[in-house]
Amino acid sequence: MAATVERKEYPISMRLPEADVAMIDRAASLRGRSRTDFVRDAAVRAAEEVVMEQALIRMSSEGFADFMEILSRPAIPVPEMVELVRRPAPWEPGYVAKR
Repeated sequence: MAATVERKEYPISMRLPEADVAMIDRAASLRGRSRTDFVRDAAVRAAEEVVMEQALIRMSSEGFADFMEILSRPAIPVPEMVELVRRPAPWEPGYVAKR
């Protein structure tokens, strides 16, 4: 009797319009990846986002009160963020590339 081997990969088949396949192929090529790798990574990333949106955060009532108190405090400016927001965008006049 042959030993059963646990399957490690499962095929997924999709029917897509030619324009969608062309877009996927172009993006995969720009990333230097195969269509399969590109689609798999994109699908897994999208699935992870959905799962993470559903993540439940549990904390004690004391912890929640502390959390809310911290959120209620006035914001403290971060100098690097202030400089970044004030810096002209690359498409705006006055932009100078930093090296």
